[in-house]
Amino acid sequence: MQLTVLGCHAATPRTLANPTSQTLEIKGHLFLIDCGEGTQVQLRKSKLKFSRIKHIFISHLHGDHFFGLPGLVSTFRLLGREKELHVYGPKGIKEAITMLLKLGDSWTNYPLYFHELTSKESTVVFEDDKVKVSTIPLNHRIYTNGFLFQEKEAERKLNIEAVASYEIDKCYYQKIKNGKDIILDSGAIVPNKELTFNPPKPKSYAFCSDTVFEPSIVPIIKGVDALYHEATFLDSETELATKTKHSTAKQAATIAKQANVGALVLGHYSTRYKSTNLFKQEAEEVFTPVLLGEDGKAFDF
Repeated sequence: MQLTVLGCHAATPRTLANPTSQTLEIKGHLFLIDCGEGTQVQLRKSKLKFSRIKHIFISHLHGDHFFGLPGLVSTFRLLGREKELHVYGPKGIKEAITMLLKLGDSWTNYPLYFHELTSKESTVVFEDDKVKVSTIPLNHRIYTNGFLFQEKEAERKLNIEAVASYEIDKCYYQKIKNGKDIILDSGAIVPNKELTFNPPKPKSYAFCSDTVFEPSIVPIIKGVDALYHEATFLDSETELATKTKHSTAKQAATIAKQANVGALVLGHYSTRYKSTNLFKQEAEEVFTPVLLGEDGKAFDF
């Protein structure tokens, strides 16, 4: 599972500070999460193939989280895309994007599907045989969701030596990998655990964009391998964070600690601060390990 942070700063783009956008590579998928201005350029710099992106998840309709989407949708068209594209985001995102396409008379030549979200409860928005994606209801100035990405448990691994010792025919291998016991010709039952090894533990990632300190999300993200949580301000600006419905680094770390996550990735820094190291130092007073999101940086979990 690889997370690539394309942009991780708040509000407006700057020379060396891109607004929120990231990709998550998990079980063969390359998911795009939020799409602030400059996302296309950051994708190019990170050498990520546009054609691999089939699902885009938008947390909310503030510009620093989706103003890059119209351009990306248009670029897909110019590149001759034929594969369908699915966009998941708050109600209104379809109108916002299609209005621009209409005014520019530049409709896509590929299937474009919008999945508009309105529920204030955690809801499954995408699922296949390998991955499930659910919303994480957040508390911001407008309707906002984070997203929880969960691998599904893989099939069990064959213990070839054990299988061979029982002279089990290959036609039963898939049944064994699916977790079934085997009945021998003698009538004896061989428990599956004697014929297989446990598969790798499924991995999970939680993306929590703009939100005030919101402990209600803890049960949803409990035990994830990695949590990205916004940290717009330092603790000295707690009052401002509450007023603008953002979080501090210390509050992000508190959520990580309560949820017992594997690692905390910080981002969405206000550009008022000269060094992001201050965010790391503050968060580490509450929780470790803390990783600093940086534009263009990739993390393996």
